[in-house]
Amino acid sequence: MGCFTFVKVMMILFNMLIFLAGATLLAMGIWVSVDGSSFLKVLGPFATNGMQFVNVGFFCIAIGAVLVLLGFMGCYGAQKESRCLLLLFFAVILIIFIAEVAAGVVALAYSSFAEGILKAWATTALKEQYGQDPVVTKIWNTTMTELHCCGFTNYTDFSDSYYYNHNSESYPPTCCVRANPCGPMYAQLSDIQGCFEQLLKILKKNANIVGGIAAGICGVEIAAMVVSMYLYCYLDKHAR
Repeated sequence: MGCFTFVKVMMILFNMLIFLAGATLLAMGIWVSVDGSSFLKVLGPFATNGMQFVNVGFFCIAIGAVLVLLGFMGCYGAQKESRCLLLLFFAVILIIFIAEVAAGVVALAYSSFAEGILKAWATTALKEQYGQDPVVTKIWNTTMTELHCCGFTNYTDFSDSYYYNHNSESYPPTCCVRANPCGPMYAQLSDIQGCFEQLLKILKKNANIVGGIAAGICGVEIAAMVVSMYLYCYLDKHAR
């Protein structure tokens, strides 16, 4: 088996896996979006937390469609030795790679700006919707319970909020250590950290894992570009 044949077979097998993964994700996303009730029945005892799966149905469809398209272009292009599809495959992967690098650079350069936007959104949600909107309340309760935090910055995010004014000027239980109701004095003494700082701590603690995953994804993308360009150049050379 020559080098070209080996690379071609590997390209086909790799993209078949991408295609199948994308098709599975796409089918699941369509199922969740169109018939969420039956999907929740399948979850059985986990159905109480199942709505979060229904909410990401369209996201699954989008990601699945992209993977199916990439898998088809790579697999069919290698099988039929189509220079056009191989070049298109290379171009799409390159665009995704550049977009990921750009997103990473922007995230690092404008982290404080992003924090300001998140804080403005979170503060408004905590002031006006927490305790009134069941979805917002559940999301924040789950976040604060799991991360052992209070509010976005700290307990003061709830001061003069809907929840505060309608619960005898008290804070959510997670804002205090063994105090119920959680009054202003207990909240100040407890000094529970905000969820944003807690999330940053977790990310820093798992930076090696996050970095390894990011490096792995970039490595796969670079390998896919190298292989597709090799096949394209080989076919272009022998077509002359």
